[in-house]
Amino acid sequence: MDEVWNQRLEPTIGDMLAPNVIGHAEGNVDIRDVPGFRAYRSALLNAFPNLRIEVEDVISSGDDVAVRWRVCGTHDGDGLGIAATGQPVEFWGMTWLRFSDGRIVEGWDAWNQGGVVQRLQTGWAASRAPASPGVHAASRTP
Repeated sequence: MDEVWNQRLEPTIGDMLAPNVIGHAEGNVDIRDVPGFRAYRSALLNAFPNLRIEVEDVISSGDDVAVRWRVCGTHDGDGLGIAATGQPVEFWGMTWLRFSDGRIVEGWDAWNQGGVVQRLQTGWAASRAPASPGVHAASRTP
């Protein structure tokens, strides 16, 4: 993850993914093959040019690996269906990966893209306001 997302090493993508890889992203979007992943990655990096991902936990069993991660960056580019807002963002998510012969053949991402888009549209700071009395705010305890 570090080489692909943080170091921006494009050639690593072809080494990491099987040619017929399929990824299942937020919004019932399927990302097919290496060029499809490159396009998906490019769209996210266009939206968040300074995106950084920090791996918080990894567990594995056989050919499956689950990764819990945190992303931070600034929405300085058009993407996610809205124009650049200049707002800093921070969000958490998980990725489940299936490997075969040392390469990723399938993956599933979960990171509440809709919530991130909503906060960008309404103002990130406003979304961090305390909950109304009687409403319990969600915990982000790792």
